Amino acid sequence: MTPDSFAPARFVTLHSQHSTLVLEVLDHEAPLWRYWGPRLPDSSSPEQGLRSCRPLPSFMLDFDQPLTLVPTFGVGWFGQSALLAHRAGVDFAQAITGCEVEWLKPQRAVVFHLLDAVAQLRLDVTLSLDHASDVLTLQTRITNLAATALEVQWLAAGTLPLPGHAHSVRSYAGQHNHEFMLQTDTLSRSLWRRENRRGRTSHDCFPGAVVTTPGSTDDSGLVYGAHLAWSGNHQQSIEWLHDGQFQWQLGEWLAPGEGLLQAGQSLQTPELVASCSMQGLNGLAANFHAELRSRLNWPDGTMRPRPVHLNTWEAFYFDLQPAEVMALAEAAAKVGIERFVLDDGWFHGRHHDRAGLGDWWTDAGKFPDGLGPLAHHVNALGMEFGLWVEPEMVNPDSDLYRNHPDWALQIAGRNMITARNQLVLNIALPEVSEYLFTKLDALLHSLPIRYLKWDHNRDLTSAALAGGAGAAGYRAQVLAVYQLLARLREAHPALEIESCSGGGGRIDFAILRHTHRVWGSDCIDALSRLDIQRGFGQFFPPEILGSHIGTAPAHTTGRSQSLAFRAAVAMTGHLGVELDVRHLDAAASQQLGAWIGRYKAWRTQLHQGRVWRGSGADGLVWQAHGDHNAQDLLLFVYRCAPSTHRYTPALRLPMLDASARYHVEQLVPIEGDGAVQTPSPFFARMLETGVEMDGAWMQQVGLPMPRATAETCFIVRLRKL
Repeated sequence: MTPDSFAPARFVTLHSQHSTLVLEVLDHEAPLWRYWGPRLPDSSSPEQGLRSCRPLPSFMLDFDQPLTLVPTFGVGWFGQSALLAHRAGVDFAQAITGCEVEWLKPQRAVVFHLLDAVAQLRLDVTLSLDHASDVLTLQTRITNLAATALEVQWLAAGTLPLPGHAHSVRSYAGQHNHEFMLQTDTLSRSLWRRENRRGRTSHDCFPGAVVTTPGSTDDSGLVYGAHLAWSGNHQQSIEWLHDGQFQWQLGEWLAPGEGLLQAGQSLQTPELVASCSMQGLNGLAANFHAELRSRLNWPDGTMRPRPVHLNTWEAFYFDLQPAEVMALAEAAAKVGIERFVLDDGWFHGRHHDRAGLGDWWTDAGKFPDGLGPLAHHVNALGMEFGLWVEPEMVNPDSDLYRNHPDWALQIAGRNMITARNQLVLNIALPEVSEYLFTKLDALLHSLPIRYLKWDHNRDLTSAALAGGAGAAGYRAQVLAVYQLLARLREAHPALEIESCSGGGGRIDFAILRHTHRVWGSDCIDALSRLDIQRGFGQFFPPEILGSHIGTAPAHTTGRSQSLAFRAAVAMTGHLGVELDVRHLDAAASQQLGAWIGRYKAWRTQLHQGRVWRGSGADGLVWQAHGDHNAQDLLLFVYRCAPSTHRYTPALRLPMLDASARYHVEQLVPIEGDGAVQTPSPFFARMLETGVEMDGAWMQQVGLPMPRATAETCFIVRLRKL
């Protein structure tokens, strides 16, 4: 049946506080995208059907094919398809023949039930636009209605329209110890595409991006962002369309066979989380932060103040001795640590990274009395006890592997490829999941463990199900991990879990439905962390970012920074310490304690409000934390390199209220080994009593900046009078 181009137009419109989307609905095809962007008036409507408003060009199909909610291959759409599927080579082309609209919440959430009566499949596309955060979520489910199997090769979680003046795309590449490397590409008629096939979220291909328009900045202009809430393989693409617009698709990358649907079976995509903002990159970040905060499943339903955290890894590595670990705990308590986490090396046979993974009971040689004495010692010092685990992995040199070699992911006839001397367990096997739950559950019942650092230190290879003879198991592995985490949380509701994956290899909105903290990178070098944490902050709020004060020189880069600079960088996330505090001299120990005290005084403001980020001239980067109306702000200005100016340029702060005056106070003297702040009366007064300044002046001209040496931080509080 050919749809009538001149049938009366019907529209589905979703509104949030600052954004709107409009779809044109016809009975016998998929809804047409008409708009997604800044908020339109409630009464605003296209009025006319799209086809009646755009004449056909020469040498075109006689029936116009605009961008739909689910563009499909083989029936006139020549762009990227949201669905690629077939039945043993037939039914390779799909087209929607019926569309029903089900409102879940008027003007907020809707499901489109889309039928293809020829290919015998149904697509259910759910869209929800959150009023408060301006975040749009999309999810698609496909159901095979035929008696024969349907092979799904690709199913987008969602297809989004982008305006024709979209200019560039900001995405994130990286590697171990260097995550969230910003990549900026100009959009053109060439296809922009990113794919990840590593089996986890990955260091090198973050599943999200930001699209900017001309003139957009950190704080102004129209920007769009999207993120796939999924901890496995994924892909996204942005394609220029012949009406001058763009389409953006994100979804799970399916390995061969993973989308095979028998009669009546369904496949549901991960969630696509997207937003747009007229307040630039910082406005977009605020939207994503609000959305994620609404998703986090905190014990008792509410985030408590994020405890200062010490992790033992860089203090001991594998060389754990009870007396030494207890002594570190005592030193940690003296400087104000609130949570003590025992990292790798505590379990059976674990003396290096070549053995032990899978044998989740205490190593009797290192801890002859078990971990109980240490855990209770930590508690007696006033700290919570946490423990490192890597449940998804197994070493060939382990009792588990010797007893169950078939439990590792493998392909029959193929070599088993180790990474970091380990293989990956097939958690989709019920007996493997049950084994892991039983071992972890026993630990959590027998010890006062409030926190697990859950690691995942390699990519997936040879990922076949059923002992190596089955189909690809990448998707099943991710879903099984979610199920295991959910089961543990249900059994131990007070437990908090950190997602670590060789640093930042598994950071996404889906893993954060089950966890409460992520480890941004194994690199704790403060200069490196500034860029990593800035990229992280485009999508994720600071309270879930593990950000530690490390050693000097840094173990991953060999660079040294002062304790003050390391602390000032770590301060803006969830503060931790990753060094042997036993070996600090009295002055350094006192200085560390002072920084921990500042964090405790400031963490409510750091973790519950909005974040603004920017860069200034002359090697400055900054971020501010405060309430959404910028009435009370903590401002951190980092000098990354020596000054190249005779006079340091002032720093413009666009988020301030131009009609208000502010009390501006320097909270901490610029300090550190060799740190110098050139004296002047203005900054002396700012440090002693504070000064008053106009918001408009600081918006347009800027807040004066001190002249200081490199790798220092200027910390200021601005309070509206």
